[in-house]
Amino acid sequence: MGSPKLRNLVAMSLLPAVAVALSLAAGPTLAGPFSHMFSKPAKEQKGPAGDHADAIADQVREALDERRFVDAGDILEKARLDGVKSPRLTTLGGEALLAQGRFADAAPVFRSVENDPSVRPMALEGEGIALSEMGRSDQAFADLKQATALDKTRWRAWNALAREYDIRHDWKESKAAYAQALAASGAEQAIVLNNRGYSHLLQNLPEQATPDFVAALAKDPDLKAARTNLRIAMAVQGQYDRAVTTGAGDDRAAVLNNVGLAAAIRGDYREAERLLTQAIEIKGDNYERAADNLQLAKNLEARMATQSTSAVTTLNDHP
Repeated sequence: MGSPKLRNLVAMSLLPAVAVALSLAAGPTLAGPFSHMFSKPAKEQKGPAGDHADAIADQVREALDERRFVDAGDILEKARLDGVKSPRLTTLGGEALLAQGRFADAAPVFRSVENDPSVRPMALEGEGIALSEMGRSDQAFADLKQATALDKTRWRAWNALAREYDIRHDWKESKAAYAQALAASGAEQAIVLNNRGYSHLLQNLPEQATPDFVAALAKDPDLKAARTNLRIAMAVQGQYDRAVTTGAGDDRAAVLNNVGLAAAIRGDYREAERLLTQAIEIKGDNYERAADNLQLAKNLEARMATQSTSAVTTLNDHP
C-alpha cells in the first residue's frame, strides 16, 4: 500500500466509509430564531449588566459542555429577549450552532465578534471549524492558524488545523498539531486520537492507526467513528475476521460493506466481493453503496488483470 496511486485511491474510496469525529458533537436542532440572535456585533456591558451577562454565559457554557443543547438554546433565547448581550454570549451562540451542524449560520456569528480582543481566539477557532466543515479550506486554515497563535491551549483549533494539514498532505505539521491538541488542557482526547488515527490511514500506515483507534475507544467506548475506523485499519492489514466481528447494536451490513471496500483497496478482490455480496444479501438489492463498492472491486480486479496480461505480452515481445 505504498504507491502514490494507491494512496489516492485509499483517500477517495474510504472517505465515505471512514468517519472523522467532529470537534463538537452534533445535537438536536434548537427552536427559536437562533441564526438571527446575533445579527449585530455585541458590545461588552459594564457593571451589573456585564456581571449578569457573564453569569448567563457560564450557564450556556456548562450546558454545551454537558451536551444539553436544548437548554443552551433556551438560555440564549431568553437572554436575547431580555436584551442581554456580550461578545462571549455571541461566541457561545456560534458554538451552539456548530453543535447543530449549522456551519453556514455559525460562521458569520463568530465573524461578528472576531475583532474583539476578549474573544478573538475563540471566535477565530469557531469560524475556522465552521469554514473547514463547509469545505472553505483556505479561509479555515488562516483562521485556525491565527487562533492557535493567539491561544495555544485551544485544542479544538489544533485538532481542526491538523485536519487541514491532512488535506494538504503536510504530515509533519499534521503530527505536530495533533500533539498540541492532545497536550491541551481539557481536550477531548478520544476525538483527537481518532482523527490522528485517520491521518495515519491516509498515509497508508494502518499499523500506526490501530493503536490510536483503540486508545480513542478506551477513552470513549461510544465513539462510533473510532469503532468504524478501527475495523477499516484491521481490514487493510488483512485481519478480516477481527474486522467483521460485530456485537449487539452493530449494523452488520454496514460493517461488511466497509471491510469489503478496504479489502478491495488492499487488492484482495475475491475477499472484497465475498464480503460485499454478504452485505447486499443482508440489506437487500437496494443497498446502493455496497453495490457500488462491489462494482468497484470487480472493475479494479479487471484492470489489474489487464495490466498483468499487458506485462506478460511485453515480456514475450522482448525476450
